Amino acid sequence: MNDFDPNEFEETDKSKSQRKREMTALQDLGRQLMDFNDQQLAQFPLTEDLRKAFRDYKRIKSNEAKRRQMQYIGKLMRSEDHEGIEAVFERFAAERHLSVQQEHLAESWRERLLEDDTGDQLTAFVDEYPQCDRQELRNLVRSAAQERKAGKPPAQARKLFRLLREIVSEP
Repeated sequence: MNDFDPNEFEETDKSKSQRKREMTALQDLGRQLMDFNDQQLAQFPLTEDLRKAFRDYKRIKSNEAKRRQMQYIGKLMRSEDHEGIEAVFERFAAERHLSVQQEHLAESWRERLLEDDTGDQLTAFVDEYPQCDRQELRNLVRSAAQERKAGKPPAQARKLFRLLREIVSEP
């Protein structure tokens, strides 16, 4: 009559090395979270104790005290919602990726508009983004092109880029 059920016991027989690797991984996750500002950190599902530990870490000057605080943060991270934290990380990564794509698109349009002498690119841009102010865009393109030909600093080109980035990022 052996009633041994292997599922009855938790996984408490982890090696010391395995526990240390897991703790280091949690500390690394905590370090990644520290790169975010308070507004971004508020979007993560964190306990108030962990938020306080992050604030304390930022105040600490001593390297040894920082090391101990990071270990404490790793300990607190054990009880956090890791899936929720990863989901927010993924959302931030997707937003960054979209932002980079929009910047590349704006840069591409700026170059196409500045190199075009016929106005075809301007028409193509307006066709693709009808919500833009055609007159403002035309004036900025003209000013930036003149600025480029005169060898002046690209102030108008920067204004054009900001306008294009704003237009392409509108939903």
